[in-house]
Amino acid sequence: MKIHNIKYLLIAVLMLIFSACDPIVDEQHLADSTNVAGVELVATQTPPGGNKVTLSMNTPGVTGYWDYGLDKALTNETTIVYPIPGKSTFTFVGTLGKTFFTKTIDVQIDRIDTRLDQDWYDLVSENTSAGKTWVFDGVGGDGRLWWYMSPDIANGGKDKWDVAWWNAGGSGDKVPVDVAGKMHFDLDGAANYNHYATKTATPTKGSFKLDIKNRLLTIFNSKMLGYEAGNADGIYEVIELTDTRLVLHLSNNDANKTGWTFIFKPE
Repeated sequence: MKIHNIKYLLIAVLMLIFSACDPIVDEQHLADSTNVAGVELVATQTPPGGNKVTLSMNTPGVTGYWDYGLDKALTNETTIVYPIPGKSTFTFVGTLGKTFFTKTIDVQIDRIDTRLDQDWYDLVSENTSAGKTWVFDGVGGDGRLWWYMSPDIANGGKDKWDVAWWNAGGSGDKVPVDVAGKMHFDLDGAANYNHYATKTATPTKGSFKLDIKNRLLTIFNSKMLGYEAGNADGIYEVIELTDTRLVLHLSNNDANKTGWTFIFKPE
C-alpha cells in the first residue's frame, strides 16, 4: 500500500514538474484603432497657396510615413518646400494597428513663394516653368573629356569620376548617337524631362527626380543624353551641378560594366 502511495506521489510530482516547464503565453492580438476613412490628413500652406507645405497625419494610434514623390519623411508630420506649382498628390503610408494602408491628399500650389534649394535653379533655371536645356560639353574628336569610360566600383568608382580609362567622345573613337541632341528639364506642373536625339527631333517625353540629399538624378520613361553608356534604371550620381555645368556619373553601366562620366553645359 505504501508502495502504491509512493508511486502516486511520484506521478503527481512529475506532473507538477512538467506543467511548470510549459511556457506562459500572454496572447496579445493586434487590433485596428480606426479605419482608413477615420485617418485625418491635413496640408497647411504658409502662406496659403504657397509652396511651403506642412503635411500632418493627426489620428492617434496610427503610425507611418509621408511619401511626397521627391523624397520620404519617416514621421507623421513634415514640412517641405515643394518645387512644382499646380495640383500635387501626397501619400501617407501607415498602419491602423494590424492593417497597412495608403491614403492621399491633394494640394494646390499656386506659386513658388518660398525659395527652393539652389540645385533646382541650377538644373531648371530661375524660371522653373520654362526650364532649361543641356547639351554635351564637347564635340567628337576635340580631345576634351565630356563622355568617357571611368573606373568601376572596384577601382574607385565615383571617387575617380575624373579619371578616363577611355576618352570615347573626345578621342572621336566613338561618339554617342545623340551627340548633337539635347535634354530639357522643367517644373511646369510636374517634373518634366524631354530627350532629343538631335536639336530638331521629336522629343521622348518623361519625368525626372532630383534627390538633393543623396546627390542622385533619376530619369523616368525617357533617355539620358548619351544613353548608350547609361543604365536601364535611369539613376545617375550627381558629381557637380552649377548654373553652367552638370557632371553625372555611373559606377557600373550596363554596356561596359565600368564607370562612365557625362559632362554637360547649358545650350
